[in-house]
Amino acid sequence: MTPDQITLALILLATVVLFLWGRWRHDIVAATALLACVVAGILPADAAFSGFGHPAVITVACVLILSAGLQQSGAVDSLTRRFVPADGGPLLTMAALTGLAAVLSAFMNNVGALALLMPVAIQAAGRQGIPPGRLLMPMAFGSILGGMTTLIGTPPNLIVSGFRADTGLGTFGMFDFAPVGLAVAGVGVGFLLLLGWRLVPARERADAEGFETSSYVTEARVPEKARAVGMRLDEVEAALEDADAQVLGIVRNEVRVRAPDAARKLRAGDILVIEAEPESLATALSSVGLTLEEDVRDDKDDTPAKDGDDNGGDDDEATLLELTVLPDSSLSGRSATDVRLRDRFGVNLLAISRQGERSVARLRSTPLRAGDVLLMHGAPDALRDFAALHGCVPLAERALRIPDPRKALIASTIMAAAIAGAVLGLVPAAVAFAGGVLATMVFRVVPPRTIYDAVDWPVIVLLAALIPVAGAMATTGTADLLADGLLTHVAREHAVVSLVLILMVTMTLSDFMNNAATAAVMCPIAIGTAQQLGVSPDPFLMAVAVGASCAFLTPIGHQNNTLILGPGGFRFSDYWRLGLPMELLVIAVAVPMLLLVWPL
Repeated sequence: MTPDQITLALILLATVVLFLWGRWRHDIVAATALLACVVAGILPADAAFSGFGHPAVITVACVLILSAGLQQSGAVDSLTRRFVPADGGPLLTMAALTGLAAVLSAFMNNVGALALLMPVAIQAAGRQGIPPGRLLMPMAFGSILGGMTTLIGTPPNLIVSGFRADTGLGTFGMFDFAPVGLAVAGVGVGFLLLLGWRLVPARERADAEGFETSSYVTEARVPEKARAVGMRLDEVEAALEDADAQVLGIVRNEVRVRAPDAARKLRAGDILVIEAEPESLATALSSVGLTLEEDVRDDKDDTPAKDGDDNGGDDDEATLLELTVLPDSSLSGRSATDVRLRDRFGVNLLAISRQGERSVARLRSTPLRAGDVLLMHGAPDALRDFAALHGCVPLAERALRIPDPRKALIASTIMAAAIAGAVLGLVPAAVAFAGGVLATMVFRVVPPRTIYDAVDWPVIVLLAALIPVAGAMATTGTADLLADGLLTHVAREHAVVSLVLILMVTMTLSDFMNNAATAAVMCPIAIGTAQQLGVSPDPFLMAVAVGASCAFLTPIGHQNNTLILGPGGFRFSDYWRLGLPMELLVIAVAVPMLLLVWPL
């Protein structure tokens, strides 16, 4: 071994140990490894940060932003309402949620897909009286399986594609991962639904939130073309019941009706007084096409807001915040109209939560009380000013997504166009998705203020830092050396055994460290192994892609496993019960498919 190879091997060993230790964040570890290579003279200083311009890094960042557009526009919420049965049994609900998670994860970030479906699963579990983990774990595993079926489904696929380009063979296409990925995902999802869910421990939900509100009482208007127009009130109530919401009253022509006739038909312009849980408020409103009354008033209000802010400022800059009214607050006994929220602060009162008491009074004329929780909408600075002046304590921001059909259509069209551009080879994938991000900003599908919040920056830094390190593994011959040791001492130069070994080692590492980091570390070894054997690197790179994605044994192996840990009430040791059979199944299906689709 040369001095450079010894030094790089020690740096890689230390990097893997630090990844497994988990004390430092993975992007810090990756940056440390990069700088160590520069200090040791293995990497030239002027090439140290070349990874930030790598197409795989750009594509990952762009896909995350486009995924945020699908989430925030409500495009995915519409799919959820259409395909997840509200009155189905546990197995049917599990099948719908797991299948939808797998399909969505093929075309958007799988963490985002799971985050969107989690509230639906938790509500469904509550209605059906089953532990939420019984729905959450199959859904999380399904989203992981679905992510490996396309180029953009998960970062490891993009990393693997980038390494293939470095060998001179070009990048993988959008659906090159599909033959193996679909076979593994199909068998995996089938196993989850037929048998796997029985292996999930029945745990009670462990809520980490220390603050809980009672239901909100809010006002919602029936727009001109809403689904609710012409529906009887009992039909609307039946639709709202699926979202754990109910109608408390109706306002027509400024006349309040406290106990409206169930047969009364709704008209455009009617205002419904609705009680709903915070998490299901958006679902309740969108289920029949209702619009928050304060949003309607916001559009019609010609009164200039505070400091010349155009009616509360650019809606893209606004946020939702919960405030509780303190005992000595100046709001006690006063209504939103009395305080002149719109005129003085440019903020809106969207809903009130009052413990143990319901009211069908008009929202803007309801006298506030100490202890009320207010759902406020406005610019962050304006909300802070209002809270400080009137004695309110901010509690939490709420992610209230009311689907916007126009934006949902635009977001879906942009994503489809970007995918088509990459699939048809019109432009490179990075350029196609960067163009999609530009269109997303032009059409304001994602608020410009939050466009960069959609990017998982630790993952971006991780990739950008490890790509040059992986390049050094190739240029110094370290990858070939590791591959030679793997072949000589373990696989004994048998190609199929080597392929299985690459898959198993990648899968094992991915169970304990970030999947993107695993792919970046294993790709050079996979390429070196193929070169040593004199065979195509494609099946070995595909094995890395499959292994890096299939992390089912621990809650730390994949972000989706971590995401369900608290809501499912799981323990660290709960994952292997279903995860171990899943990983064995993946190996049993993936190896024959790899040999069939990507011959050695």
